[in-house]
Amino acid sequence: MTDYSDIINFRRINDLITTSGQPTEPQLERLKRSGVTQIVNLGPHSNKGALEDEAGTLDALGIAYTYIPVDFDAPTDANFTDFCDALEGINGERTHVHCIYNARVSAFFYRYAKEGKGGDAGFALDQMDGIWRPGGVWAKFIGKDDEASKPNRYKGYEY
Repeated sequence: MTDYSDIINFRRINDLITTSGQPTEPQLERLKRSGVTQIVNLGPHSNKGALEDEAGTLDALGIAYTYIPVDFDAPTDANFTDFCDALEGINGERTHVHCIYNARVSAFFYRYAKEGKGGDAGFALDQMDGIWRPGGVWAKFIGKDDEASKPNRYKGYEY
């Protein structure tokens, strides 16, 4: 599978899973050509930058779609459970997981690894830190309570 530097905050988790911010329709087509058969989206359709009809676009491309809209101001344990279920359903297929900026997704993968559900926590932390450093509700969500009093900080802007 190809790496795409033109997709916002594109990252590779392993041979089967990549992540990013919101891909455009042409970028989704390229992901399909590279072998992606499943997309998991944590970004609500109402967010600025979301595609008008991502589900329809993916249906036309023959890509399975899992939509888990995570409110950026209030990520929940239920969202995380849905995310874990989606990852368990990958079954060896190439999957791309995205939101709008790759903040939600990188935090979810960090928590997933940190809780021993899969992946390496140090690698996941490095992936997340290359995008942002969660504060507030996100720090609590990933189990970094000592960071909860800080704001969210984004690489290239606040650190």
